[in-house]
Amino acid sequence: MPNNPASGSRTGKILERELSALTLAGEVLLDAVALSGPKGASARLFFKSGTPREAIAAPSHAGKTVLQNYGGAPVLEAEIDEAGRGLTVSVHGERYTAALSPAETELFEGLNVLAAVRNGETPEVTAAWLRFHIEHHGMQGAVIFDRAQPQDSRRYTQFLRELAEGIEGLERLVVVHAKLPLGKEGLPEEAHPYNVPGAPGKDRMEIPPADPWQAPLGEFLIYEILRARFLGRARAVANIDLFDLLAPGEGPNVFDRAVRAPSGCIRLGGVQAYPWRVRNGDEASFGDHICTQFDAAGLRPRWCLAPAQAKDSCIWRLIRVVGAEPDPADDCRFYRCMALRHPADTVSKIVPKTSLVETPELLELATGYFQAKPVRIPEEQAIRRSGGTPRTTIVTTMKNEGPFILEWLAYHRAIGVDDFLVYTNDCSDGTDTMLQMLQEKGIVQHRENPFRGTDLKPQHAALQAAEDEPVITGADWLICMDVDEFINIKCGEGRLPDLFEAMGEANMISMTWRLFGNNDVRDFTGDLILREFTRCAFEVTRKPHQAWGFKTLFRNTGIFKKLGVHRPKGLKPQLWEDIRWVNGSGKDMPREMFRNGWRSSMSTYGYDLVQLNHYAVRSAESFLVKRDRGRVNHVDRDQGLSYWFRMNNNAEEERSIQRMIPALEAEMARLLADPDIAAAHDYSCRKHREKIEELKERDDMIGLFRELTGSKLCKLSRMHAHFGANVFLSGPEVIPDEIAENEPGSDFWFTVERGETTH
Repeated sequence: MPNNPASGSRTGKILERELSALTLAGEVLLDAVALSGPKGASARLFFKSGTPREAIAAPSHAGKTVLQNYGGAPVLEAEIDEAGRGLTVSVHGERYTAALSPAETELFEGLNVLAAVRNGETPEVTAAWLRFHIEHHGMQGAVIFDRAQPQDSRRYTQFLRELAEGIEGLERLVVVHAKLPLGKEGLPEEAHPYNVPGAPGKDRMEIPPADPWQAPLGEFLIYEILRARFLGRARAVANIDLFDLLAPGEGPNVFDRAVRAPSGCIRLGGVQAYPWRVRNGDEASFGDHICTQFDAAGLRPRWCLAPAQAKDSCIWRLIRVVGAEPDPADDCRFYRCMALRHPADTVSKIVPKTSLVETPELLELATGYFQAKPVRIPEEQAIRRSGGTPRTTIVTTMKNEGPFILEWLAYHRAIGVDDFLVYTNDCSDGTDTMLQMLQEKGIVQHRENPFRGTDLKPQHAALQAAEDEPVITGADWLICMDVDEFINIKCGEGRLPDLFEAMGEANMISMTWRLFGNNDVRDFTGDLILREFTRCAFEVTRKPHQAWGFKTLFRNTGIFKKLGVHRPKGLKPQLWEDIRWVNGSGKDMPREMFRNGWRSSMSTYGYDLVQLNHYAVRSAESFLVKRDRGRVNHVDRDQGLSYWFRMNNNAEEERSIQRMIPALEAEMARLLADPDIAAAHDYSCRKHREKIEELKERDDMIGLFRELTGSKLCKLSRMHAHFGANVFLSGPEVIPDEIAENEPGSDFWFTVERGETTH
């Protein structure tokens, strides 16, 4: 193998160097470094991650050798006669002489240094990055590992040299090139939104082919290589990248803090920063990044280390230094300016804009230090509604729900709901004509669902259309819910004014589902749902995932842009601090839920003041009609045996809502006193019964009805707490008969692999 020493001068302000990066017997040697120390000369060979350790061996004539594994990457260290000689190594039994790059740790001796990886940032961005850290943190030198292909990397260095030569305070800059691509396998270029932590819609992204030159860095021995070749004698080294800015602050800079730390190490925590918008035709700059996410969780970890204070046995890696425990009381923040590494034609491709808020420190940096004029977030004000008795509106969608409409309407009128906006489609049981008649009598507002000709599901089309309806825009409180859901208020007298009083200043109230089962009722009787079905899931029922879904009653104050199925959607992030969101026990919901949360968890469920009784299956006979009708809100999803199994929960008795039956019956009596309403209700009940009898003549429905009412499913409806998530995803057929023979209260757990079936 030809000798390949480090290229370029050993003096000067801006230097270029190169990794060996050679393929030996099919394995990649990243670099080979000659070291010298008080114990004599040695060489260290760094191999690519995934290289079999047993494939590497030193020759017998070498001095003392040590072969270590650094996170799946072999590192061979061997004594040599003198620094600079090649080292012979055996790879899969073949001998090679590896040229050694000399260690040049004197280049940064005693300096405060940043170690960074470049993956696409321009020379102008790099120069701005250097100036900022020199002025704000006392940086004196930098080592940049450039991921670009060699010809592009050298062109970058040429342009950078013109910019950086005149930077006052910069004592040394080394740009390191690689001959081989070192990206993670299978990933597209790092700039692609798929590689952005938290980018929206990843599951729907079209991923371009893998790009090993520009994919996120996959070889974390790079930091050990930079340590061996350049940084081992630096005063302190901070590991960030070219799109990162260490936050300015009072007191000692990060380098001084690392030197003073007992372990020589402090933790750096990265916060992702974004522009609100980049002006058309402009490239993003540091000065555009004025926003962070109000609900972002966690920090992106990096580190700053003083090599002289830390142990020689430490291992430098991407996010931590193994063997150097950072001082937990001395963390330092930095900002990751995401549009520099992940440029996109719109910021919404790399971050949900509903999460962005202006950050004063970033805004001050942008307008002050960088002298930029970033696009600001438009100001918003929540709507302040007049006092008096608030009006509450329900918006809902229906299809063939005729027999159940009056009970649902009467109940919610009895608890204080003022207005109902109902969308229907494809009804054959008189649902639409009943609702049209109820509209003419001033009881509801009825609309034909406008989903046809759109790519929207019926429920989403209805909610979109509803947003401009006066009954919606003029409401004080809104909720989207279905005719099989009943708001069960457990405080006061069970009415909405009692709930609003108990919830105080809340402007969002999420009501977690209690899934009510069929209570072993086979036949449609026409009796009240609230009287007939009294068994439901336990309060703590985490599986299936639908068990803890919620619907949200919310103040119509303009904090959100649009209606949503489970909660309002399209948060205006400027107003996030106006949210007062509580669960059914009046406890605050976490900000992580503010944009997209739709179901409760162990930390967010609550039933003390209100819950949502969800009667998804009703009687076995009525379920046949529901099955034949199809799902009104999800027209492409089946409602067969698996749906019944998931939603039919008969674990325990729950009658709290029945205290409202007298008020419900009184309101129903008032409605049924109108002969038109009574006739429409009777017609729907008759059509429902006729449909049941028709379906029970079909072979497929006969088989389904037999299974629904069989002893196995009756038993399973009381045993949900014993099953894993995959059981509900697969369906009841995966549960052996002997499992169903267990007692509901016995101690057992059963689950399957996804897609597993029994025969």
